[in-house]
Amino acid sequence: MSSHAFPEPSSTPDLRGLLLSYLDYYRSVISCKIGGLERDELQRITVPSGWTPAGLVNHLANVERRWIRWGFMAETMADPWADREGTGWVSPDLTAEELTALLEEAGRRTRSVVEAHDLAETARVGGRFPDTAAAPQLHWILLHLIQEYARHAGHLDLARELIDGQTGEEP
Repeated sequence: MSSHAFPEPSSTPDLRGLLLSYLDYYRSVISCKIGGLERDELQRITVPSGWTPAGLVNHLANVERRWIRWGFMAETMADPWADREGTGWVSPDLTAEELTALLEEAGRRTRSVVEAHDLAETARVGGRFPDTAAAPQLHWILLHLIQEYARHAGHLDLARELIDGQTGEEP
């Protein structure tokens, strides 16, 4: 995944582009943080809650799937959190490149949906949302995804520091 520059504050009439730029940026931060880690390091538990870097990346790819495809588009699919333990924190045995490919695919799908819909459009009923009262607008979903990525980028930064001492947005 190519590195994206942080979307510096400025005025823009393109809110859609700005929100997508932030998502692209945080995806690239996540990809950079796992770059260079070996499979065993991607599977290493470094925090008491028990997640691994591979599990966190898998979680983020599923977050996009859950909010955009199952949520906003109401596509019929298995619940992304339906794993053996019921936690959603599956740690796939994948390389950093394969995990980055998961994020890139999630990003392509998100972008295609966002570019085809108005930001004020409400999520469809029937997937994740049982009725219109529970269904948020697309701009809310995008803001939620940005905060989810930003929060987990910080978690992954700490895990990377514990694994090999690397800190910052790029290893």
